[in-house]
Amino acid sequence: MSNSNETGAKMSNYRWVICSMLFLATAATYMDRQVLSLTYKDFIAPELNWSDANYGTITGVFSLVYAISMLFIGKFIDKVGTRRGYLIAFGTWVVGAFLHAFTGILTNGIVSGDWMFTFGAARENLAVIKSTGNIALAVSTVSVWLFVFMRCIVAIGESGNFPSAIKITAEYFPKKDRGFATGLFNAGAQVGALIAPFIIPGIARAFGWEMAFIVMSGVGLLWMILFYKFYDKPRDNKRVNKAELDYIEQDAVAENTVSKDNNDGPKIGLWKCFTFRQTWAVIFGRFLPDGVWWFFLFWAPAYIRDVYGYSSDSTMGMMLIFTLYLISMLSLYGSYLPTFFVEKQKMDPYKGRMKAMLIFSFFPLIGLFAQSAGAASCWYPIIIIGIIGAAHQSWSANVYSVVSDMFPKSAVATVTGIGGMAGGVGCLLFNQCSGLLFTYSKETNMSFLGFEGIDAGYMIVFIVASLAYLFSWIMMKVMVPKYKLVEV
Repeated sequence: MSNSNETGAKMSNYRWVICSMLFLATAATYMDRQVLSLTYKDFIAPELNWSDANYGTITGVFSLVYAISMLFIGKFIDKVGTRRGYLIAFGTWVVGAFLHAFTGILTNGIVSGDWMFTFGAARENLAVIKSTGNIALAVSTVSVWLFVFMRCIVAIGESGNFPSAIKITAEYFPKKDRGFATGLFNAGAQVGALIAPFIIPGIARAFGWEMAFIVMSGVGLLWMILFYKFYDKPRDNKRVNKAELDYIEQDAVAENTVSKDNNDGPKIGLWKCFTFRQTWAVIFGRFLPDGVWWFFLFWAPAYIRDVYGYSSDSTMGMMLIFTLYLISMLSLYGSYLPTFFVEKQKMDPYKGRMKAMLIFSFFPLIGLFAQSAGAASCWYPIIIIGIIGAAHQSWSANVYSVVSDMFPKSAVATVTGIGGMAGGVGCLLFNQCSGLLFTYSKETNMSFLGFEGIDAGYMIVFIVASLAYLFSWIMMKVMVPKYKLVEV
């Protein structure tokens, strides 16, 4: 038995230590996603002869595998437990991130038969063989599929982050605090993306793009050690005293569902979850919005390079990306809005979240003016994208919390995984279609609403991104008009 049952004069606050661990995990995974987007245009594409369509394929397949993995990873985590499941998932990601560094060496060996086991030597040889005959096509084809394979490993590993994190949040926080706690750890996505432009391009320029992936795998390994040392369920955690445990379990006490043996409630089968309207509300809440967020995550550096000519390692390029994600940090304020509605206006958690999410869904509409504003200054579309990012992260934190509001803890990771699958499919469609659209728009110099070439392609994407959230809110409201617990 842990010390959690000992009476303490003052409530411990170890739940916020756990929240910080989730924050660090999310920051690490999003920095990893930024490694590819920040090295693609200026380092990897010239070396391996990639096109936007190739990049779209890589990010699209990543999204597809992520989506499929999310469908099953949540059930896996619910079955084996959060500690073991989270560590297995993170370990898979660490291995996948590390393997990326060897794409150039493997491509060189497969194409030329000359196995040079140093990054620099392989890079020099690739530059030579690309200039002869149709070898350039072979280099791009082989390297793309090698990268696809390695991104698949990363996708499987990263898919475990949010189901695990949401389940832990449900373990450590009462319902009224979950939206804010989720917003805090979810801010790791922005912080990771905020830091990455100042670290990743510099590493790639000084040591080669391969080293950026190696560094990220090392960061992931360090987090695994810390998580293994500091995490345990509240009732088993010696750092959680009785006062804090009582605070954590206040909802279970009110609903008379307190378990003395860490039982998370009735088990719900994976396919059974699809029979609940609450599950479909989560699916609609994730499908289009996640596609928007991942598009900006994967394509923002390429957008700045294609439209305004600033490379990811230029001072201006780094400042633009930094500003974008700095503005998106405003989501921390948005994450608190449902708590305000619940505590001050006495709304039930679902009604408070839906009211807040309706407010968040209006902010992306300014994206309709991003391309036009860019004619005056590149800073305007970056500010607009940052605002959309802030709205998305505020929205996302509350979609995640909807799961823990209406489902027993035993199904939280499973349903979160189903929602993640929907988001992954949305990301697949966004990235694959965007890559094809951008390649087509450049090749044909297409026109759309007064824009030409790739600018026209980006205008189309901005329109879809701007309307996605309002549509998703309407569908969620149709699925679950008012708060209703799932009855098993």
